[in-house]
Amino acid sequence: MIAPARQNPLGLDLARLSDWFAASVPGAAGGLTARLIAGGKSNLTYEVSDGRKSWIVRRPPLGHVLATAHDMTREYRVMSALQATDVPVPATYALCSDVQVLGAPFYVMERVDGTAYRHAAELDRLGPDRTRVISTRLVDTLAALHAVDPAAVGLADFGRPEGFLARQVRRWKKQLDASYCRDLPAADELHARLASGVPTGSAPGIVHGDYRLDNVLTDDRDRLAAVIDWEMATLGDPLTDLALLVLYQRLGRLVGTAVADASSAPGFMTEDEILERYAARSTRDLPRLGFYLGLAAFKLAAILEGIHYRHLRGQTVGSGFERLGEVTELLLDAGLTYLKEH
Repeated sequence: MIAPARQNPLGLDLARLSDWFAASVPGAAGGLTARLIAGGKSNLTYEVSDGRKSWIVRRPPLGHVLATAHDMTREYRVMSALQATDVPVPATYALCSDVQVLGAPFYVMERVDGTAYRHAAELDRLGPDRTRVISTRLVDTLAALHAVDPAAVGLADFGRPEGFLARQVRRWKKQLDASYCRDLPAADELHARLASGVPTGSAPGIVHGDYRLDNVLTDDRDRLAAVIDWEMATLGDPLTDLALLVLYQRLGRLVGTAVADASSAPGFMTEDEILERYAARSTRDLPRLGFYLGLAAFKLAAILEGIHYRHLRGQTVGSGFERLGEVTELLLDAGLTYLKEH
């Protein structure tokens, strides 16, 4: 969903942006207009046009921003590095670290034509055969990302793979604590269980950090045109991406349209099929995913609680935030279940 073009949509001062844009973005002219692309619950995304051409601008959210989150430099760097790989990403044009321009760092990338399918009803219109093709390509692209050698694309120093899983447990506890607005006993229990059961992990690779169908633009021929939303990308255990993809599928069944439930559409690969397809396309051994699913639930709960925190303070942009506090609680309970089941 895209808001009407206007001068100065929330979070984007076009008067301040215009001079920088003309000097930094190849082929850009003056007279900019912008639309806020609604639907995201984290970084703010705008379509900016000079009347002849359009670009995408990404900046952090307004208000309460968690430490280490919403890193524009990370998004820009990883997409730039992946340009020549089998992972489809938008072209990147310019990064601005000067907070005097918009009040926060931001970057400009290619506007890619495609649809970010979020809900099952959107895929229902395509039919089960096309939906299966899209879901298969989603898994194949994840396997392709995890096959990329970070050093070969200039990302050898993009993260610290050693101790990645233990740091993830600590990080998301810290992020959850930073958004404290109510007691969540299940969060304390889940954190304790994760911290005491960290596995060795798989071979390091590039981790997207929030890989799901609505973070991919799919073209009208059902090809994945661009993987987007790389704000949490790093080097670490790629199986965290796979577990999060599985979690989103389970969560869609659990809470429906309150989250992305595209995986509930007829034709979408089942959880077992996703795991089998990934295993066939990857050189990685797949362990029991109980810890990874528990960590995925803990991570997503921390992210949603941060959004819930901003929503309570009127610092979110758009709609669809009302149930996120409830979803946080469901996720924490689900994470405990996953650990016990596996």
